[in-house]
Amino acid sequence: MRRLLTASAAIFLAGLAGCKATPPGKLETKTMTFIKHHITIGNKNEKDPLPDTPETRADGKEAFGHYCVACHGMDGQNTGVPFGGNMSPPVPSLASKTVQSYTDGQLKRILDYGIKPSGMPGSKGILSDDELWSIVIYLRHLPPKGSQGVPEMYTH
Repeated sequence: MRRLLTASAAIFLAGLAGCKATPPGKLETKTMTFIKHHITIGNKNEKDPLPDTPETRADGKEAFGHYCVACHGMDGQNTGVPFGGNMSPPVPSLASKTVQSYTDGQLKRILDYGIKPSGMPGSKGILSDDELWSIVIYLRHLPPKGSQGVPEMYTH
């Protein structure tokens, strides 16, 4: 009986150790980036119907502020987000080459449906199409890293 309990405990603990999230390696990152850009995230050819104007950028910044800052920070580059680097995969800087190389249609698709199995949630039905398209425009014109400060929710 004692051996059975010991073996069961060892199997249980090994299972828990196998569930630990660790940062992805270079090969895993490159592979998943390729798969997302070329296979799983569709909508590659859809164009943003909104004009790229200061007003649309302001609308995008406002919508971004209501939905995205908790994970991406006010500047889209994780400034002041305490858990951004601890997620697996880590929350990306939206100014990064990897994110900026998505087409507008792909960014809209990500905003609509999220990215599984990452922590990126979809917002279809929460934000309107105009809000989402304005966020896409805002993402193309992010402010300098750190220039917007820390999200208020993390200053208390």
